[in-house]
Amino acid sequence: MQEQYNPHHIEEKVQKHWENNKTFVAKEDLNKEKFYCLSMFPYPSGKLHMGHVRNYTIGDVISRFQRLQGKNVMQPIGWDAFGLPAENSAIKNNIAPSKWTYKNIQYMRKQLKRLGFSYDWNREFSTCTPEYYQWEQKFFVMLYKQNLVYKKTALVNWCPNDQTVLANEQAEQGLCWRCDTPIKQKKIPQWFIKISTYAEEILNSLEYLDGWPEMVRSMQRNWIGRSEGTELFFPIKNKKTILKIFTKRLDTIMGVTYIAISTEHPLAEKISKTDCNLSTFIKKLFNTSTLAEAKLAKMEKKGMFTNLKAIHPLNGREIPIYVTNFVFMNYGTGAIMAVPAHNQCDYEFAIKYGLAITPVIRPENGKKTYTRKRPYTKKGILFNSGEFNGLTSFEASNAILEKLKLEGKGKQTVYFRLRDWNVSRQRYWGAPIPMLTTEDGKIHSVSTEDLPVILPEEVIMKNINTSYNKDSNWAKTTLKGQSAIRETDTFDTFMESSWYYARHCSPKANDIIESDKANYWLPVDQYIGGIEHSCMHLLYARFFHKLLRDNGYVTSDEPFKRLLCQGMVLSDAFFYKNDKGNKEWVKPSELTIKRDNKGVIRQIIDKKGRKIEHSGMIKMSKSKKNGVDPKQMVDKYGADTVRLFIMFASPAEMTLEWRESGVEGANRFLNRMWKLVREHIKRGPIEIGKVAKLSSNQKKTRRAIHRTIIKVNDDIERRQTFNTAIAAIMKLANQLSRSPKDNMQDRIILDEGLKAIVLMLYPITPHISYELWNKLDNSDIDLAKWPKVDEKALIEDDTITIVAQVNGKLRANLIVSANSSKEQVEQLILNHKNIVKFINTKSINKLIYIPNKLINIVTD
Repeated sequence: MQEQYNPHHIEEKVQKHWENNKTFVAKEDLNKEKFYCLSMFPYPSGKLHMGHVRNYTIGDVISRFQRLQGKNVMQPIGWDAFGLPAENSAIKNNIAPSKWTYKNIQYMRKQLKRLGFSYDWNREFSTCTPEYYQWEQKFFVMLYKQNLVYKKTALVNWCPNDQTVLANEQAEQGLCWRCDTPIKQKKIPQWFIKISTYAEEILNSLEYLDGWPEMVRSMQRNWIGRSEGTELFFPIKNKKTILKIFTKRLDTIMGVTYIAISTEHPLAEKISKTDCNLSTFIKKLFNTSTLAEAKLAKMEKKGMFTNLKAIHPLNGREIPIYVTNFVFMNYGTGAIMAVPAHNQCDYEFAIKYGLAITPVIRPENGKKTYTRKRPYTKKGILFNSGEFNGLTSFEASNAILEKLKLEGKGKQTVYFRLRDWNVSRQRYWGAPIPMLTTEDGKIHSVSTEDLPVILPEEVIMKNINTSYNKDSNWAKTTLKGQSAIRETDTFDTFMESSWYYARHCSPKANDIIESDKANYWLPVDQYIGGIEHSCMHLLYARFFHKLLRDNGYVTSDEPFKRLLCQGMVLSDAFFYKNDKGNKEWVKPSELTIKRDNKGVIRQIIDKKGRKIEHSGMIKMSKSKKNGVDPKQMVDKYGADTVRLFIMFASPAEMTLEWRESGVEGANRFLNRMWKLVREHIKRGPIEIGKVAKLSSNQKKTRRAIHRTIIKVNDDIERRQTFNTAIAAIMKLANQLSRSPKDNMQDRIILDEGLKAIVLMLYPITPHISYELWNKLDNSDIDLAKWPKVDEKALIEDDTITIVAQVNGKLRANLIVSANSSKEQVEQLILNHKNIVKFINTKSINKLIYIPNKLINIVTD
């Protein structure tokens, strides 16, 4: 065994061994428990960043851990290869987006392999190839024939910078999710998939995703936005038109003083064609509606009278109809009954335009409700409401609904905020939508025999508007003797990422997926990725999975069983202010930074003499010049050191502050482990056989070894607190380094401890662990199993027996130290094989602990 730890030599050798032996190739095996681990696949931007490294290291740690548990593990990788960055770079560099993309994939693949991730590279694919996107084209045609796809001219979110449409989910606070450009509104023909058809199921099945963070489930609930209420019918005076209105506050119906409709409402559009003033007013508000919705509470309320009046369905009063900027078509019917005495937005508008305000609800305690300074928005007792006076809000709502239903003027209904998925994008570098229009104006799907519709790749982009337009030779075709034009819009790239997890199960399948293989591997047991995809990718993938299920491809209801959302990676950022007072960012490598012994920055020296300011720890980005190149770190310290620091520096779901001093610390620990194992081996072989009775110190050391195994197992498997697992391993390593090594019995215990540490480190630092295990055990660590707990080693001289129950039934008796803490007892019990068997996949609601006597686990 060489004297010094040489990570580059070891990592290159071990990676060649894995490749030559096809160690991580996954195959279906009905005799083994499967485990499908997947990290959100990368966009081939050119280089990995530290966010990538963190995401994929977490996934690899979990995959390797599960292999040590004896499971049949699949961990694939692919490339989310369509999209705007390729176009933008192609324009800048005067090359085809395809060449830029494939070149980046080649480079990034080498980076991933350099980090030692245990991928099954046989399952790799790129979404920009016809071998992949032809199947989503086929599936789209299937959905079209099932009436789940349609085309309509729609008011859409338009990004002026990227020159393309954005789905509602991609319009964040009125800004483009990619470039932060303010969004405009535009009317163009678009293709939609009816995700709204599945809204109820998508919402309800969130309750079964108990392996997901509650924050993600809550975000999806809010985005789907289920609202139970009443749909009212307001006739329009002197017209044959009925205005449908949705409300959740039926108890306030007698306080309606005006109707407010969206600028996008069909009635507003119809009137504006003959009313120039209204048309001008709508155009002024046209490009601000998305932004306005995001800032509804603070924005100025604006509106214009339509010269139309609605008839109140209960008392026949005439109610003026206004077009306003605070009602939106993506909620309810795009029209509301305004009750300014009991709603803040309605109130602000009424005050501004001098409209009537009629209070109809008072508190149950009888105090005054509405004032000219603020509305009363709570529920209470009705007054000014005719026959409903004196009823509570609940009683009145029921009574009013019954009357409306009896007279055919209203009904109970449910509305969802979720709107159908707009999948059209006006860009070149994407999967062609397999539809065409014949010269008679009819729309047709491309026949299955003519798929795939292949996107020509050899295109030099000269500007952002390069595409295959309706007049290009590529767009011209024929159908049954008629001239036809292909659809030149391409799919939203979220189409490709909505089913890639399923394609990995059978990447060479001659269909979208092979059902038998998909049903073996799916659902994904562990999914890792950013929380920013909660209402985009994760929502779309859940929808797509249900479509696959209903078309007979899969039997499961959800794609991902357990979800881990990793935090961002932060690093120090520095800037100076130029002559105009604007910030100019500076690379940390260009500065001399002096810190105190606690790591606090005390001095920043710039070679050009400028006053440099520290912006703090912020998200790594090119614009802030505070990114850290993973390649440089791997070149300097080795892949295992980078992996160890990434997993140790912070809990996985929290932000990680990148500090090179921490990387150096991780490297020192690996060097100490190397030295500890080397010195142990130099002392000679271990005698196998009967051993003498252990001393109290030897018992203490073995107890520490097996307590650490329990803790690390629990931290990785159940809690997913990888940083605390590493801390426990480091603590044990320090204890072993100080333990006696005088006799064979000491060395046997040290050998046991070192092997346990190396096995526990293997998921995190696989290269050095592979080498150390080979020296300690003379075998292949990839064939090893997670270290077993010797319960006898946990017994102290002063012990007690704890009764362990699951839902009140006796399942085990646990011998523990009389000094064991509640936390220690919980760890032991949750890892006991009998307890694990009865808990299985159930969620633990609570643990009831009676000190020194009993512990009861209550599950769902």
